[in-house]
Amino acid sequence: MRDTWPLLEQHDFPPIRRKRLNTLQMNLGYLCNLACLHCHVAAGPNRKELMAPETMKQALEVAARFQVDNLDLTGGSPEMNPHFRWLVEQARELGLHVMDRLNPTIMEEPGYEWVGEFLARHEVETIASLPCYSMENVDSQRGDGVFEASIKALQTLNQLGYGAAGSGLVLNLVYNPLGPSLPPPQQALESDYKRFLGEQFGIRFNKLFTITNMPIKRFGAILAAKGEFESYMQLLKDAYQPANLGAVMCRDLISVDYRGYLYDCDFNQMLELPLGGERRHLSDLLVADSVPGRIAVGGHCFGCTAGQGSSCGGALQD
Repeated sequence: MRDTWPLLEQHDFPPIRRKRLNTLQMNLGYLCNLACLHCHVAAGPNRKELMAPETMKQALEVAARFQVDNLDLTGGSPEMNPHFRWLVEQARELGLHVMDRLNPTIMEEPGYEWVGEFLARHEVETIASLPCYSMENVDSQRGDGVFEASIKALQTLNQLGYGAAGSGLVLNLVYNPLGPSLPPPQQALESDYKRFLGEQFGIRFNKLFTITNMPIKRFGAILAAKGEFESYMQLLKDAYQPANLGAVMCRDLISVDYRGYLYDCDFNQMLELPLGGERRHLSDLLVADSVPGRIAVGGHCFGCTAGQGSSCGGALQD
């Protein structure tokens, strides 16, 4: 991916600034039971990088210092970090809203049967990857048997109360395009998901988030290998919508890598583009009076502002 990074550096994306810090997004490590084609983290079963408990403690201190509302846990598969449960318990005791970006197949892996009940007990918002409601498309993107395992896991979450009206247990799903294209309109696709998954499998969920594939790490390398990198970048630039600038996730979010270093978003983290362009650690924020306002941008930022827009919370426009 370092070969394509200069193409992302040569950009005309407009400067933007952070409004406030409302969400601390923590990448607990790159270990995952899957190695998906679209993964911008290049996570997989052989990755060794995992966040240590000392770093988690610093993150919680930063959250308290700046009165952060949300803790957004991602990976890899965040549950594969051996300190995941401790972190969630501590965050909930502090009154933080916790979100878990769940690869639902982890619930079907031996040794991880606890995941669903644990998330429900602590009222963790669950954001589960299901890049399509077609078995063929899901398995081609994520591996054979992934669709079936995902459906079983979602049914388990439903049995625990997730997605039920009035339960307080939020289950959102995530859609990613199969290849180098923009996601379809979110509302229409959400209706299709709810109808199909409800009729075929009895699955209920709250919202569908459509997220644009970012041309970095594994997905970027695949684009480059196929000679599609530049055309995909042009697609994102041509679909740029200035109205999306006010709602991009970096306006109120900071991303933390497994070592505790800080970035303006998870995508910048994967490109080693530090917070505001300057290398900073959680420990720096523990002695700072404010959070840096400058946001480091690159050509990949057109992915968040193309079409209906894209963020960790799905489309920016209805």
